Order: sequence, then structure tokens, then C-alpha cells
Amino acid sequence: MLDPALPQLVVNSRALFFSWLPADHDAVAALVPAGLAPRPDRQVFLNQYVVDDESQTSGFGAYSLTYIGVSLSGADAPGGNSPGGWWTTYVTSSERVRAYAAARGAPAVLGRTTIETERGYLVAQTEIGGIPVIRARCQVGEAGRAISSGHHRYFTARHGELLSAVYPYVAEPVDPFVIESVEFLDPTHPTYALRPENPLTIPYGFYSPRVSFAYPGGLSVHKGAAVPAQVGPAAHQVPARRARSGLPSGS
Repeated sequence: MLDPALPQLVVNSRALFFSWLPADHDAVAALVPAGLAPRPDRQVFLNQYVVDDESQTSGFGAYSLTYIGVSLSGADAPGGNSPGGWWTTYVTSSERVRAYAAARGAPAVLGRTTIETERGYLVAQTEIGGIPVIRARCQVGEAGRAISSGHHRYFTARHGELLSAVYPYVAEPVDPFVIESVEFLDPTHPTYALRPENPLTIPYGFYSPRVSFAYPGGLSVHKGAAVPAQVGPAAHQVPARRARSGLPSGS
């Protein structure tokens, strides 16, 4: 087992990262523990990524991963450009990664994430126990010279304490990029509480065939009380039946 206190580096993963406004605000708010506060708009975030080869990591090996959670008020990442996030679900194909993340307080379970691209369209799917639970469809272009970089801040819970860590990243986003639909496929699974509203509203997102990031070496105990924050800039709303599949954009 990897020492959870050690930092880990991942380079050139294929990653789809975006956020949306949920269908059930109360259900989303109920997932956030005491000591943290969801944003007033109850924004939800999702990252689905694939690491194709063991040479892309400092110790994880090749794996796939999905994490999903609730964006927070009063707990921004350094720079204030990205809200902190509370992980509600963390799904990886690697037992090594699962054990490492669970020891750091992540709600980690085994599962599989796939990202397939063909003729300018992308489908990302997350399975748990062999059952598909989340599927996203996007229009994607090519990575150019643009670089997106910064930090994310994520919270976990361990031994009755809230923990915080800051994760640096560098990405090469594609252009164009359009989210067509996000489907939550299993109404009996707990992730269904995070399903998007219809029509789908996307505050932020990108796809990149090359995203590099680090798991920091230490975790800090979070003791501050979260405070309300202003809702961010106007989000993009996807028409209710934009997807090629004919499915509603949020379901």
C-alpha cells in the first residue's frame, strides 16, 4: 500500500471536468457535512479521467477515476478563482489508488471510467459494480496553444475531522467544447441525488487530452466555519434536447 502521507504526480491524463446546477437543491445540500456550506446555487462538479500508462504516474500505475461532489462557499482554492469542493463519490479502477485515497478520507470505491472520442464527439462513462451510473456526452475539438492552470481544493473526512488539501494542475483544453448531456443512469444509486436540472446549466468546464496534477503530501485539519458567497458569473444553459441521442440534456 502506498503511504498516504506521500505526494503523488500524474501527467497527461485524459480528463473531462465540469460543473452543473442540480435538479434537487435540498438533496445536494444534505450531502454537505457540518462545518462546510454549499454554494447558494448548489453547484455540483464532476471529473472523469483516464491514465493510460503507468509511466504517467509517480506510483499509482495506469488507472481510471471519477470523482463527484458539491462546490462550497467560503472555502476557495488559492487565488479565489475556484470554489472548494466536498467529495461525495470517488470511483477508481485501481485498488492501489482506492486504498491511498481512502486513507486520506476520500469515499473511495472500485469501479471503472471510460472516455471514448470519435469524429468530434466524446462519451465518458462511469461504472460501479459493473453498472453504468453516469454518462456525459460532449462535442470536442483539438487542443491548441491555450493552457489552463491553477489549484483545486478538496475536502474529506477522517476520524471525525474535516481535512483539506490543495491540488495543483495544468491542462491543455480543447476548443470547441460543448457539453450536450449528463445522464444519471441508476435512480437507486446515491449519486442520483446529484443529477442535473433540465435544461442543463453548465457554469464551468473543459475537456483536455493532457492534464497533469499532483496529490499534495499533507492534509490540513479544517476548523473554520464556511460563510455564504456570491453566485458566480452567468452560466451557459444547454437546450433541453441538444444531445444527438435525443435524450434530455439533464436526466
